[in-house]
Amino acid sequence: MMLTPNQLNFSGGPGALPESVLQQVQQAIIAVPDVGLSILGISHRSDWFANVMHELEHNVRSLLGLPPNYHVLMLQGGATQQFSMIPMTWLRGSTEAADYLHTGYWSGKSLTEAQREGPMRVLWQGGAIGNATPLSHTPSSIPFSRLPMDDELDFNPRAPYFHYISNETVEGLQFQRVLGRDDVPRVCDMSSDFLSRPCEAERYSLIYAHAQKNLGPAGVTVVVLRDEWLLQAKQDAPGFLDYRTHIAAHSIYNTPPVFAIYVVLLVTRWLLNEVGGLANMHAINTAKAARLYQVIDESDGFYRSRAAVADRSLMNVTFNLPSVEHEQKFLAAAQQAGFSGLAGHRSVGGIRASIYNGLTQEAVDALAGFMKVFRGLN
Repeated sequence: MMLTPNQLNFSGGPGALPESVLQQVQQAIIAVPDVGLSILGISHRSDWFANVMHELEHNVRSLLGLPPNYHVLMLQGGATQQFSMIPMTWLRGSTEAADYLHTGYWSGKSLTEAQREGPMRVLWQGGAIGNATPLSHTPSSIPFSRLPMDDELDFNPRAPYFHYISNETVEGLQFQRVLGRDDVPRVCDMSSDFLSRPCEAERYSLIYAHAQKNLGPAGVTVVVLRDEWLLQAKQDAPGFLDYRTHIAAHSIYNTPPVFAIYVVLLVTRWLLNEVGGLANMHAINTAKAARLYQVIDESDGFYRSRAAVADRSLMNVTFNLPSVEHEQKFLAAAQQAGFSGLAGHRSVGGIRASIYNGLTQEAVDALAGFMKVFRGLN
């Protein structure tokens, strides 16, 4: 089978998009069907775009099984903006500390922003297996390799909220359970595994996910927000950083990224109509990850997984080779063979194969075959 460049995109983001979605996007750049204009030039105030937003919200609700007391927003600023908006809205002025987990590079980024707004407590700092690393270390120097177990977490029942990241893209760690107390607002950054598997969304007060992993191109961030928690929001946030502003404006408070939102709509249609829902998507993603982890585990130590087995990510398979020289040689050979984006994050190095929703099983099988051949030659 001849693989397309889309199928060979193993980058940590922007990730691969489904081929059928790319074909529709290609057509839409010239002219959106039944509109006659390029998607790059359609007004965000048009009836057509209002229908796009309505259908996209409906699709997200359907995929997650959301009850009616949740808002679905399409915002800008990525997860980074949410790192600030959340504590600005619910932590500023609080006498109780919000609970946070520090499980990897990106959760470490969220801590700094929370500290600007009010008291926060780090329940757990990850390090090597069986070890904890002080928070004073920078995220880039922490060898995160596992996630906390339940008996390591002492949640505060009076916390304004509890925040964690479901999948750490840099370290290749993913929670396989819902964390926290049901009587404390639960907030989760699902940027790198949102809509990749079923989600007990009704147990969260807020979920956020930027698009460029599983949902579409960069430029839009999905926020799922429970109405009851919104009633506790502080009243002094600037308009653009106030969730209520965007709810009232139906996510069109300012000019939204029309192109990015349209692609996310196409991806949700693909998940509903071609994949058949999140349970099927999860089965596909599980099979893809299992294929690569099998090659790693059967390599007699040539490929060395960075993550504890119980916490391995289905989205980001991270590993090392016997030496930096081996890794450089591997990356050069992989690039020449058509595998793009396999270099590990700059903070940790090594190899990272990101296998988001849009990446096919055929592409994963091709990489697995390459890894076997490379090992045999080295």
